[in-house]
Amino acid sequence: MSEAVALTGLAGTHDWSTSAVGAAEHWPPALRLTVDIMFNTPLPMLLCWGPQRAVLFNAPYAELAGPGHAQAPGGAVPALLPAPLAAARDSFEAAFAGTASNLQRRPLRFSVSAAPHEADLYFTPLQLADGQVGGVLCAVAPPTMVVEAEAPATSGGALRILVVEDNLDSQFLVCEMLSAFGHDNAGIAHAEGALELLAGSQFNVLFTDVSLPGMSGVELARRARALYPDLHVIFASGYGDALLRQIEFPYLSLQKPYEIEQLQNALAKVAASV
Repeated sequence: MSEAVALTGLAGTHDWSTSAVGAAEHWPPALRLTVDIMFNTPLPMLLCWGPQRAVLFNAPYAELAGPGHAQAPGGAVPALLPAPLAAARDSFEAAFAGTASNLQRRPLRFSVSAAPHEADLYFTPLQLADGQVGGVLCAVAPPTMVVEAEAPATSGGALRILVVEDNLDSQFLVCEMLSAFGHDNAGIAHAEGALELLAGSQFNVLFTDVSLPGMSGVELARRARALYPDLHVIFASGYGDALLRQIEFPYLSLQKPYEIEQLQNALAKVAASV
């Protein structure tokens, strides 16, 4: 087997071993080539790769997404589906099934509080050596216009929500959205600190990732519910509901990556019962 050609630019200097896509020396040729192209083009691009659907993106895309977005190159499984993928979910899923497509003038909302951009989206499936699709490349044409932002939908009144998420970029984004929805909120990265915050404040909702360092989100929720029986629990999980089957109390769950509308719907259900 011939030695893989070294990656260039940002792709070549980044330590991928700690990312969801793993060390670059183990990447298949399709991923290496696409990443090299993506990080050496001025066109905003993002790449969704593997069964976990980890997301990588270049600097032009991060700039387009705005100051609240994480910096390139990414490489994590996001809590929220990125705007270009959420705006064309059917075409994105079709690309994972092997069908390329392009969509004109799609509105992209990168955050709840910002005006949406219109852009053209190009989805390209990336085939592995065995013919299977390993990922999808999405190219985003520069925005053609800005339309007036719609007010975010709210329902059932304001909630006080504790967000427990160890990925700080995801935690910031979720808290920003909750504030835009009109809900009071606080964020923390670990379960032990969450229990301390719950003891000192009147939270309606515990919104926690299932997988946390140390105590899991499931154990956190069990302890919190034992102390505060009226607390509503929403789980976010990248592993489906397999880890939630033995839970003995009512809860809602969102599968990562989830969309803004799914989060809004979950909060509306909680607000209606508070």
